[in-house]
Amino acid sequence: MNENQSADAQPEKNLHERISEALGEVRHYLRMDGGDVELVNIDEANGIVQVRLVGACSACPFAQFTLQLAIENHLKERVPEVRQVVAVE
Repeated sequence: MNENQSADAQPEKNLHERISEALGEVRHYLRMDGGDVELVNIDEANGIVQVRLVGACSACPFAQFTLQLAIENHLKERVPEVRQVVAVE
């Protein structure tokens, strides 16, 4: 243990945990409109996160806006390693 760590310090969360947590923060808003988002894959080397929009989000004409303006922007803000979020079927 180095001098910057306390005895009760929590281990740092890995990338998957941080992305899942950030998705959970936007999930509430998606569920209010009958939708949701699932984490499909993380390309750590390139910073690309693949998600699946489900429920009302899967057929919504504004899904691309939701993906970019809500999900991608939030993930980039909370997890600096994320460069892009893409939706997969």
